Amino acid sequence: MGMGRDGGDRSPGPAHRPAISPRQNKDGSYTGFIKVHLKLARPVSVPAAKRGPGGRPGQRTAGVKRRTSFYLPRGTVKHLHVLSHTRASEVIGALLRKFTVVDDPRKFALFERSEKDEQVYLRKLADEERPLRLRLLAGPSEKALSFVLKENESGEVNVSAAGEARCRAATPCAAVRRSGAVSPQWDAFSLPELHNFLRILQREEDEQLRRVRHRYARCRRELQAALAARTPG
Repeated sequence: MGMGRDGGDRSPGPAHRPAISPRQNKDGSYTGFIKVHLKLARPVSVPAAKRGPGGRPGQRTAGVKRRTSFYLPRGTVKHLHVLSHTRASEVIGALLRKFTVVDDPRKFALFERSEKDEQVYLRKLADEERPLRLRLLAGPSEKALSFVLKENESGEVNVSAAGEARCRAATPCAAVRRSGAVSPQWDAFSLPELHNFLRILQREEDEQLRRVRHRYARCRRELQAALAARTPG
């Protein structure tokens, strides 16, 4: 794996923030830091605390892996020391390991975020893309490019700055609504999660139908009003 040796397991404070300037290695590659914002709407799974010998109740049974879930705090940020050939999939794996998350890595995706003309753009990185290269090409401004770890969803997202908060709570079902692109890898999710996605998708479909009916009703009233104004008395 092409991760830097320093690991970047701590989020440095303002006085110790890593510089973006890369360091060239003897093999021609570069080493540098990337900052990743973790914006997860669902809880993540981590190994349950181990019990001591003879611990009861809840003593661990041989062959049974116990898990516990929790929500990552809002605003969680991680700095990673990576190489120029470190892939997006490796960055995801490194982030999960730092939080001891045992969920399937396919449940997550790394996005690049940029701001332009008061618009926020999110693009899902392919597994083979190199985040450090993208970071260096974009320059030091986080408005030009930053990285976000989110639940896995397909397609590009283009939202206004005011609507970004709604995107933070998006589920994989939102990808179907927004882009009609290839579906996420559903086999990475449990049956309860899939049933929940179906309920969310039904609610979103009902809401979209309500909005369409409301828009057409308004247009119909405006057309009728325009016709009535032009009809000779």
